[in-house]
Amino acid sequence: MFKKLLKTVISLALAATLGLTGCTNSQPAAGDGPQSSGPLVINLEGGDWGYPTPFSHYSRGPGSFKMALIFDSLLERGEKGYIPWLADKWEVSGDGLTYTFTLKDNVRWQDGRPMTAEDVKFSFDYYAVHPPVSNDLTIDNQSFIQSVEATDAKTVRFKVEKPLAIVLGKIGNTRIIPRHIWESVDDPLKFTAPEAAVGTGPFLLKEYNKEQGAYKFEAFKDFWGPKPLVDTLQFVPVSDPVLAFDKGEIDLTGSITTDILPKYQNSEDYKVLQNPGFWGYRLIFNMEKRPELKDKAVRQAFAYAINRRELVEKVARNAAVPASAGYLPVGHLWYNPAVKDYEFNLEKARQLLAGRTLSVKLLTGNSNEELRIGELLKISLAQAGIELSVTSADTKTRDAAVKKGDYELVLNGHGGWGGDADLLRTSYASKITTSQSPSADGIRGYSNEQLNELCRQQLYELDAEKRKAMVFRIQELIAEEVPQLPLYNTTGYVVFKPAKFDGWKYMFDHHEVTHNKLSYLDVN
Repeated sequence: MFKKLLKTVISLALAATLGLTGCTNSQPAAGDGPQSSGPLVINLEGGDWGYPTPFSHYSRGPGSFKMALIFDSLLERGEKGYIPWLADKWEVSGDGLTYTFTLKDNVRWQDGRPMTAEDVKFSFDYYAVHPPVSNDLTIDNQSFIQSVEATDAKTVRFKVEKPLAIVLGKIGNTRIIPRHIWESVDDPLKFTAPEAAVGTGPFLLKEYNKEQGAYKFEAFKDFWGPKPLVDTLQFVPVSDPVLAFDKGEIDLTGSITTDILPKYQNSEDYKVLQNPGFWGYRLIFNMEKRPELKDKAVRQAFAYAINRRELVEKVARNAAVPASAGYLPVGHLWYNPAVKDYEFNLEKARQLLAGRTLSVKLLTGNSNEELRIGELLKISLAQAGIELSVTSADTKTRDAAVKKGDYELVLNGHGGWGGDADLLRTSYASKITTSQSPSADGIRGYSNEQLNELCRQQLYELDAEKRKAMVFRIQELIAEEVPQLPLYNTTGYVVFKPAKFDGWKYMFDHHEVTHNKLSYLDVN
């Protein structure tokens, strides 16, 4: 049963990737690399995403990615699913309670010391006391790992309290830290010495300038794994990414809009990829602050009064698709196409409000895109009798407000929509947790016992088809209840010059090629 589950996890990831490849104009083959000789320097758009350790990077994708250049995990997210990384192989016991990983030979930390199973055990034990920014090791604030044992220098055995459908990915994606450095660190948030950025990964951190949002990474010549294709990877501050790309200051941009896209599509000097729709915007209700939002009819009125197709056309310039009311996007393997849809209908919205008027505060980020979304939401909702007062803040301030519940409505844009379907539980049915992620933690003031129970059942269901049926039902229930309102999923364009570097690759569940460290390695 459990070996079958393991195969299912990998095959589902494979199927998801096969769906993704259809979203790109041109998908580079694995192992494609630079076309020129000599040291290769890749420059990308900068920005401060924190010091790249598991404890100090910012919680969004760009911060996690930079940390992962330095720190490896037992498994890695490849183009077609999880692949062996620090672990050479793994086994699952017949009862689904024991996971045994065998480590690769000759793995060394970037300071030259060997990595052993004791480092893996230490990492998980340390995280249990000092949770990292991306903490995958708890469910509703409770650890699901019963014990971690290093049975010899190359073997690590995990015991879990109950069989779970999500164990492999959660354990496998956890970053391993060196025991000899971190065992004496009592406060990891304050530990930003150079040795804090020592991992087993393919790149060394050489420079970090918080004020400028600049990073410099150099290839680790003694990296145990695939040879780095890039010698130096730099993140540099730019004011206009497209202009910086055209001037050669950066080597890839994802800021191309559809009106200038033909310039690049019609030139042999460029290659264009279209991202899968695993990044999106959603409107989150805080029913603790505004109890009237507990009325399903009011929430459905919001859904009918918002023209999502207009948002796609006027804000995303058609480089997006309207989001499903069931949350999982169209490109997700377990997307349910039969959920209730809310086509723009002001009359229906007014009927549901039944003469009631609302005045609600909306918090957005301060990007041009979010400000424009806020403007359009204000206009359309006003026509249904809902007055929207819009305020904006920078991303960090807005994310902090989300974590504290300091909002009535909030517009939140983030990635992660392509992950395991358990994200429905963490987004809709989980308790408010200590996670630093702005994309999890349930809906404040909302609870639905049927939804909670279905989310619990899918977590423990090991039969893939039965679990899929549960996930389909969860999407139907979410679409009917509208505890929050997904708006649209972006499918933006990435442009680069293949003559310099043509190794860009997607992860099977992620929207951004620059976030995949396999892009920078010879994995052919």
